Amino acid sequence: MTNIMILLLLLVSIISTRGAEKHTTPPKHDLVRTSCVHASYPNICLRTLSSYSGPANTPRDLAQAAVKVSLSRARRASDFVSQLSSHSKREEGALNDCVEQMGDSMEELSKTLVELHHLRSGDFRWQMSNAETWVSAALTNEDTCLDGFKEIDGKIRSDVKQKITNLARITSNALYLINLLDESRGKINVQT
Repeated sequence: MTNIMILLLLLVSIISTRGAEKHTTPPKHDLVRTSCVHASYPNICLRTLSSYSGPANTPRDLAQAAVKVSLSRARRASDFVSQLSSHSKREEGALNDCVEQMGDSMEELSKTLVELHHLRSGDFRWQMSNAETWVSAALTNEDTCLDGFKEIDGKIRSDVKQKITNLARITSNALYLINLLDESRGKINVQT
């Protein structure tokens, strides 16, 4: 009977240890949930990053994922706007300007991805400043696109506003996650 008790205690100990191991390394969705809770648009953050198929195990991974999602949505928004046909010269000008602004946003977001991919401890502050500046510039480009439609009414304005507003919210969340990464500098692995 003593041997059975020892085996039971050993079994309980093994099961408890395995359960504790599972909780020490939070799954991707836990990191996404805890990181997105204070984002400007938490529901959008949670939805877009929970469905992200790449790695998102660290604050750095999550910031990169957010920028990749924003870049992908900027490409889609640019394609969408470029396929719209205008009914007036003013509308045509606004559409062309918006496509140009989306191109600038994509460039800024691409530079951000490169910077986040090559973080180094000695240059970390400088690199984070660059990333924050570029994502802020992408947001400004998105706002500038919308400004071009202020004097225009109709379906095209409504469609563009919906697409670009959603993109701006995703980009805003990316900026938030980059700022979060900047604040957690001591908790990430950077190249030396």
